[in-house]
Amino acid sequence: MTNPSPPQDSYVKLAMRNMVRKGRTSLLHMALTTTGLVAVLLLLASLDRPSL
Repeated sequence: MTNPSPPQDSYVKLAMRNMVRKGRTSLLHMALTTTGLVAVLLLLASLDRPSL
């Protein structure tokens, strides 16, 4: 009888552990990503607006 291998950590668990370990860098990257996404959405919304 073989010993079952321990279950692999989920992607979310590994990402959270990495974020805690890297701290400030992860927060900076998350802030830049959020800012970029909001900027793209605002740009698309302004381009889609009908002109008067």
